[in-house]
Amino acid sequence: MANLLVTGGAGFIGANFVHYWGKASPDDRVIVLDALTYAGNAASLDGLDVELVVGDICDTALVTSLLGDRQVDTIVHFAAESHVDRSITGPDAFVTTNVVGTHSLLKAAKAVWLDKGTGRPHRFHHVSTDEVYGSLGTDDPAFSETTPYAPNSPYSASKAGSDHLVRAYHHTFGLDTTTSNCSNNYGPFQFPEKLIPLFTLNALNGRHMPIYGDGMNVRDWLHVEDHCRGIELILKEGRVGETYNIGGGQELPNITVVEEICRGVDAAFTQNPDLARRFPNAPAAQGRSSSELKTYVEDRKGHDRRYAIDETKIRSELGYAPGRDFKQGFAETLAWYLGKESWWTPLLSRAA
Repeated sequence: MANLLVTGGAGFIGANFVHYWGKASPDDRVIVLDALTYAGNAASLDGLDVELVVGDICDTALVTSLLGDRQVDTIVHFAAESHVDRSITGPDAFVTTNVVGTHSLLKAAKAVWLDKGTGRPHRFHHVSTDEVYGSLGTDDPAFSETTPYAPNSPYSASKAGSDHLVRAYHHTFGLDTTTSNCSNNYGPFQFPEKLIPLFTLNALNGRHMPIYGDGMNVRDWLHVEDHCRGIELILKEGRVGETYNIGGGQELPNITVVEEICRGVDAAFTQNPDLARRFPNAPAAQGRSSSELKTYVEDRKGHDRRYAIDETKIRSELGYAPGRDFKQGFAETLAWYLGKESWWTPLLSRAA
């Protein structure tokens, strides 16, 4: 039995991890620490046997207390500001949460797990992003764990800083850490400011789909449950002090993703006529194509052209392989959003 502290556990990936871990390790105790900012949603944890503590990871005293009082032996650190557009208009919050907040957690972990001399087995797992590696050209090899860092946005720079702090606390103080750098996640519980939920809900509500630039920016798409399974493998079998890249093996241009969203929404309306009643403003409700909502807009500042993940290390060492291709994963995701209108409707006013 383990006692886990999951930071950001009411956010997108964190909530999915808590759901996943509850099924995979039902005897473990899970404490969620989340500040419930705009992207955190306590409703994402409904029905789960977890303790939700509303608080800030920058509150080192609170974190120290939780680690000691709850006898936490594992931290899984998801809490982060993560939307690139928001980092361009307001970078301060990204430095505070992603750099200062991560350092706060590391200080608390060192104080409880190392300085008190308990010798308690422990693990600090840090969840990061492939964006720390920068941008790839069309023919460049995919990012590996040895790719030099070259972050291009305030978001990715702040995540790079947090990655370096985690590495330093392992090498300097002996804290047992692991880090994972993942590609673009999608799936249930994703806040509707990111591409897939935003464009899906826009298609349902008859709103424009703003496509940056020429739509040919390429990302590797990773279903969030596959990501959670990768983290589980790292926690249980990964080597301390190591970094592992987790990818979905689905390298697609943004425009291809948008076209799949349009196709999937249109097909859903054909198969379920009641959707036209629920979403009367959708083009598909009038028998038209969702693709008419596509609108090309000025490209994002500093927009990275391509990301791709080389997952050889986690595949060869830990046996990881993604379980879904994008078509299957998106079909499941669309079905979830169509069935969870009560979850996402209150969030629309908070989306960027």
